[in-house]
Amino acid sequence: MTQRDRNGGGKRLATAGIVAALIANFSSAEAADVDQLEAQMRAMQAQLQEVKRQVDAEKAQAAATTSSNSSVDGDALDLKVKWKGAPELSSADGKFKFKVRGRLNVDYNGINQDKPITGDPDVSAVELRRARLGVEGVMFYDWVYKFELDFAGDKTAIKDAYVEYTGLPVDLKAGHFKTYNSLEAQMSANYITFMEKAAFIEAFTIDRLIGGGVSYDENKHWTAEAGIFGTAPEAGQTTYFDDGTTLSARLTAAPLNRERRVVHLGASVRDRDAPSQSRDGSEDPLFLYRARGADLHLADRFVFTPQFGQSDTLWALEGAVVLGSFSVQGEYAQDTVHTAAAQASADPTYDGWYVDASWFLTGESRPYANGQFVRVKVKNPVNGGSGGWGAWQVAGRYDVVDLSDQSTAIAGCTGCGEQETWLIGVNWYLNDYTRLMFNVNQSEINGGINDGAEIAGIGMRAQLDW
Repeated sequence: MTQRDRNGGGKRLATAGIVAALIANFSSAEAADVDQLEAQMRAMQAQLQEVKRQVDAEKAQAAATTSSNSSVDGDALDLKVKWKGAPELSSADGKFKFKVRGRLNVDYNGINQDKPITGDPDVSAVELRRARLGVEGVMFYDWVYKFELDFAGDKTAIKDAYVEYTGLPVDLKAGHFKTYNSLEAQMSANYITFMEKAAFIEAFTIDRLIGGGVSYDENKHWTAEAGIFGTAPEAGQTTYFDDGTTLSARLTAAPLNRERRVVHLGASVRDRDAPSQSRDGSEDPLFLYRARGADLHLADRFVFTPQFGQSDTLWALEGAVVLGSFSVQGEYAQDTVHTAAAQASADPTYDGWYVDASWFLTGESRPYANGQFVRVKVKNPVNGGSGGWGAWQVAGRYDVVDLSDQSTAIAGCTGCGEQETWLIGVNWYLNDYTRLMFNVNQSEINGGINDGAEIAGIGMRAQLDW
């Protein structure tokens, strides 16, 4: 073997040794990495098992909760929400409904009360005309309830507070609610055209009493309703049927009743007896009759009678026509008073009536349902930067209340006279639930101690209801 062969063999042996060493080292490292990877996989597998255990536990808890809820009332706990000025909550099946309701009227009255004749100073004042909060809803499909308080005038007064059963062909109602008389008296003040209702409604005290009633209003062309109530002093919340009873009934017909086209006719009657005496002797139970000047709430009363009525009988007729954006409405009421013999030698008959017309410049119309007019639907509301103009309505009214009959035969009837009032109104409906109102009114007084007086005023209102 040559030297070259020996040298070459040595190099090959050295190279083989190096390669063998590298392979051994690589195999050792590879074995270590595999062990580490297997350890990591075992750790991850343990974590996944823990997560799966937690998920299974949460699923079991959720299933138990759902089962518990279902055992209480099934699907009735599913909640539906509608927005009607405020949220209206109801169960999915309609079995229960609940809504918080309320309204706010902020008024300004500026009135010239013709002091040289009446002796009463002028008025420039603001007031919370109405500040109401309440609830309404449905229980078990057929039981309707409503309860509302008014906080205006630095006092708290109960307004509507009743329960009504609607599961029969007729509805049955019990509680504190309006007697069934007069179209405008029945309507919510949220929907009337002028700031105040017609003068005869105040003069003849058409208002809420405690009692029960039955009504039918499922047919779009006619309604019928009647009730019996305990006669109470103004705003009284306790009445005694043995001392005084009020009966009332109203019938309406709408031979034409479709969208933007309505013909409404109606009639109502009321008969009431005053209590023979108040239970605690603190109040005179006899009826009186009076109305505010210029049909504004902060005006004084310039036609009035003494408290002398033992009973009275009221008849009223009503009518209205809607032709698109134009509307005409009117009512006539007559009240025959049966007087206490010690105070009068005759039974006077008082009357009141009005006629008005209105027109929506922006194309809206007065909606009608169940024998009365309801909420106006604004086509282009002012909200959300939409650029809408809202709804604009102009209106005029002539309103009369006459308390002059048999004035010389009634003791102390110094204020018995007639009041004639002209009204012009502009209403701006910003949306379905917000309205700004402006009225210009003037009354002329004929008869009594305020004969010849002219009462003029303006009224403004910011109104919000929900």
